[in-house]
Amino acid sequence: MSMAARTASSLLLPAPRYSVARLAIFCLSRSSSVRCFHAAPPVKFPRPSRVFRYPRWPNGVNTRRNVRAADTVETSTTPGVVSDATLDPESSDSAALSGSEVDGEDGKGSPASSSASSSDGDEPPDDSPPGKLPPSDSDSPSSSSAISKQTVPEIYPQVLALPITRRPLFPGFYKAVVVRNPGVVGAIKEMMKRGQPYIGAFLLKDENADSDIISDIDSVHRIGVFAQITSVFPANSSKDDDKDESLTVVLYPHRRIRISELVPVGSGDASAVGQEPEGKTTEQPDQTSFLHDFPVSIVNIDNLNAHPYNKTNQYIRAVMSEIISVFKDIAQLNPLFRDQITNFTVSQSANNVFDEPDKLADFAAAVSTGEVGELQDVLESLVVEDRLRKALLVLKKELINAQLQSKISRDVDSKIQKRQREYYLMEQLKGIKKELGMESDGKDKLIEKFKERADALKMPETVRKVFDEELAKLQTLEPAASEANVTRNYLDWLTQIPWGVHSPENFSIPHAVKVLDEDHYGLTDIKDRILEFLAVGKLRGSVEGKIICFVGPPGVGKTSIGKSIARALNRQFFRFSVGGLTDVAEIKGHRRTYVGALPSKIIQALKRVGTENPLVLIDEVDKIGRGINGDPSSALLEMLDPEQNSAFLDHYMDVPVDLSRVLFVCTANNLDTIPAPLLDRMEILEVSGYVSEEKSVIADKYLAPQAKAASGLKDADIILDPAAIDVLIKYYCRESGVRNLKKHIDKVYRKAAFKVVQDLGDIALPETAAPVVPDLAAPDAPTSSPTPTSPPEPERKTVTMQERKPLAVPDTVHLRITPENLKDYVGPPIYHKDRFYIRPPPPGVSTGLGYLGNGSGAVMPVEATSMPGKGSLQLTGKLGEVIRESAQIGLSWVKTHAYDLGVTASANEMALHDRDVHLHMPEGSIGKEGPSAGTAIITAFVSLLTKTQVSPDIAMTGEEKILAAHRAGIKTIIAPAANRADIEEKVPESVKTGIRFVYVEDIRQVLHEVFGDNPSRSDGRIRCRMNL
Repeated sequence: MSMAARTASSLLLPAPRYSVARLAIFCLSRSSSVRCFHAAPPVKFPRPSRVFRYPRWPNGVNTRRNVRAADTVETSTTPGVVSDATLDPESSDSAALSGSEVDGEDGKGSPASSSASSSDGDEPPDDSPPGKLPPSDSDSPSSSSAISKQTVPEIYPQVLALPITRRPLFPGFYKAVVVRNPGVVGAIKEMMKRGQPYIGAFLLKDENADSDIISDIDSVHRIGVFAQITSVFPANSSKDDDKDESLTVVLYPHRRIRISELVPVGSGDASAVGQEPEGKTTEQPDQTSFLHDFPVSIVNIDNLNAHPYNKTNQYIRAVMSEIISVFKDIAQLNPLFRDQITNFTVSQSANNVFDEPDKLADFAAAVSTGEVGELQDVLESLVVEDRLRKALLVLKKELINAQLQSKISRDVDSKIQKRQREYYLMEQLKGIKKELGMESDGKDKLIEKFKERADALKMPETVRKVFDEELAKLQTLEPAASEANVTRNYLDWLTQIPWGVHSPENFSIPHAVKVLDEDHYGLTDIKDRILEFLAVGKLRGSVEGKIICFVGPPGVGKTSIGKSIARALNRQFFRFSVGGLTDVAEIKGHRRTYVGALPSKIIQALKRVGTENPLVLIDEVDKIGRGINGDPSSALLEMLDPEQNSAFLDHYMDVPVDLSRVLFVCTANNLDTIPAPLLDRMEILEVSGYVSEEKSVIADKYLAPQAKAASGLKDADIILDPAAIDVLIKYYCRESGVRNLKKHIDKVYRKAAFKVVQDLGDIALPETAAPVVPDLAAPDAPTSSPTPTSPPEPERKTVTMQERKPLAVPDTVHLRITPENLKDYVGPPIYHKDRFYIRPPPPGVSTGLGYLGNGSGAVMPVEATSMPGKGSLQLTGKLGEVIRESAQIGLSWVKTHAYDLGVTASANEMALHDRDVHLHMPEGSIGKEGPSAGTAIITAFVSLLTKTQVSPDIAMTGEEKILAAHRAGIKTIIAPAANRADIEEKVPESVKTGIRFVYVEDIRQVLHEVFGDNPSRSDGRIRCRMNL
């Protein structure tokens, strides 16, 4: 270790106390000459070739003692300092330093004193003024050299103030600090040249502050120490640039002082120095006046002495005994403390440690790592009893930390030893069993297990060849090799695919009809397609895999019908969703070289179900994504193509897998977002929304019994009236599916259950009925109160060992939910009316039918009006581009046929050239888009221009919005002739009852149907001019 690093690490080295202290002179000694550290101005730092030797004090204390590192200044190896191995405390140079004592300035030696009223200060470790060489005889290096002694001044009213951080200094214990401010560095060098190495060290209040100058007296604690600079070292490795030079200053505190006044920087006012006592003269102001030439902090100080005390005081002796006892306990736990206690004991001039209680208190605070505030309190305590008490408190905390650290160390060592012992014994056990033949290697067992699995499967020839190769590779690999783990996982997957394993299929059509009808109502198209699939399989004796796609609005049972189909066919069922999927590896698998690689979802499905002919449901295929990892929809082509999936190649398995027997069922809400190549490989089955009658049957037959049983009211007399279900369907749940209807029915029965329990009165489980289950794995806790170092006991959990029996609802409880009290269970209605116009609307209003995103239809009135203007068209109601184009085309058509419609008097007259037309569709917050609004828009324009009313019972549509018309009570629906087959085949008879369908091929037919027999038209011009 270098000289600077060792001096910086000499944290709390106690200085010797005897009659005449000596200043430590660190000398360079490799030749017969002796050179002082501060030989002559300017300050010369020793070169790396020199060797430093620590002085040895007369009472045997060596500065090379081990010290604490908590209070050191971290420095790098300083030039001019060598390792500790070259230092010999028994050398002749050190012996020369320990020669006879020399009188001070008054010519008399001052005996050591431990008077209770004496100052806190210690005399310096050596008395030679730094910067001056003592006389020496180079020819006689072994002779004793007398060093002139300089007594530390008792009165030093004005000093350079140096702020320090981290922890305060205590008299009698070294401290190394780094000074970086150029002005302070220059002032210290000048002080060393002048032989006045005394400063005041004060602790900064802000722990994060880093400054060498005190700008505000309130930024530091007023009470500090009067310290002597024993040596300085360059803190940085570069000595070429004096501006960036910083010093490591080793301080030796002597006594406590208090700041009385902060002298302004550069004031040069010597009058601010405190007055000397009468009868004493001093040249101190003149001696420190040179400091005003430097931008440093100068303070006026007062010495602080400990209050008088009685050494025989029982309280003082008791506290000191406790401190010594704590020191012994810490020394047993921490060897570092043991060395420091030895240093302190040897350094004391008194034969009995009880003669110096103040020194013992300072030592206790100095060696501890307590909080900064607590240590500063010890420094500021002038009453010895109070100082001892505070020092004991700090030392007690140090003992607790040492105990906790020792406990943690013991626990860690115990665990490590236990694991090492277990490992050693297990290795011995393996060796013994192997020698006795009682147990073979684990790899042999694994290989045998893979062989047994493969023999039980009907692997294709190519797969069996790959299996044998991988198995042979595993036999040659070490178990600890990374490749062995990859090969083992691959063989595990390869032997868990159900090669040649099929589940027996049930081709019974009556059984399939029964299962499908039990689970779902309606869905005739899907049920018929499954029955056709069974019929073909029964005739052929086997079936091929198919790819079927159910398309329909949410909540119509697309996913659940897949489970029913699997149950009807006696096939295993597996479902996975591809909604939002962006990684091709989920479809094709990962490469084996990647860490954590897995096969594709379909391979995982085969492993899970254990058969080659399951029903795999691919949900939300229309919402599959595309990202930086590829296009999963394109990867699905190979898996869903009947011509290719008989040899599906997974990236992980890297062997062909037959998927031709798998029945793939996909679900989607919209066909527009499915890629065309993928759509071409699937058989599309559209699932239409349920009509009100179907919803009512589903609710009464499926949803209500399930909700009643789930609410705990299975045997209770709680009835949901069919009329209430109809109200739910009409005013709360207009979606095509039944998912929202199920939520409302569940809510009704939950409310009913709450009302029943509330009326019966709930009986709370008494606390004594819950037995306490002790933690059997935890050891018995001691009955005594826990020590501060012991962790808190875990809370004891209370659990109920017996199940609560369900509450039986008495037969006297009757509850019926009717349309009248339905509002109390589900709140006010969401929908209020189906039609905007009940009575004949004004001219310019027609009725269209829209299709909502949830799969249901809605009545959409179209309103048009005109005003004076320039013939422009204004559109409102959050209309899409297609509807906007339909409105523009419709208005152009009306202007073109204005004479035929009776709008203008002559064929050459321009219509609407001086009037603007405004078209609006109500519910402007809902976006509207689609191609089927053209007829309703033209009808509204013709009604506006001819001032003819349109019957509110006539609606125009082109698709399955007939369900909305049926719910709204529409009597006549005008539909395109191309939709005639769809309406006659797909629309239930219950919906078509009471509605007259008019199929048209031209807009003239629409206008004839709307205005031809309307008695409110103004004249017959429309009929005769259009030749209808």
